[in-house]
Amino acid sequence: MHKGFLKIAFLFALTAVALGAFGAHALKKIIAEPSLQTFETGVKYQFYHAIAIAITAMLFKSFSNKKTIWAARFFSIGICLFSGSLYALALLGPSYSLIGIITPFGGMSFMIGWIILLLSVHSSKDDA
Repeated sequence: MHKGFLKIAFLFALTAVALGAFGAHALKKIIAEPSLQTFETGVKYQFYHAIAIAITAMLFKSFSNKKTIWAARFFSIGICLFSGSLYALALLGPSYSLIGIITPFGGMSFMIGWIILLLSVHSSKDDA
């Protein structure tokens, strides 16, 4: 188990719950529905990938190689870029739409993380 990434996973999960509650209660009253949906998408992907980081941290015990660590790093980068840019877009409004340029890089980071995790498991010596 990789304790550092497990802590990061728990921190991302905690903030996803807090941001989700903030969106459901406070933001619902002050931003338009499309912006609220954008915010909620950020929360969902943050939560999914917080769980992915936790799983990756636990897999580190069985697949302790650099690929596993890089998978967790890419999931973390993806959360910051993808979810972070969606939060900014939702909160700042359409006049800051250029922030949307960042979002696909976060999505690519998520996909790279999943590919690396697959390769990590695939290249392991234990096929049991």
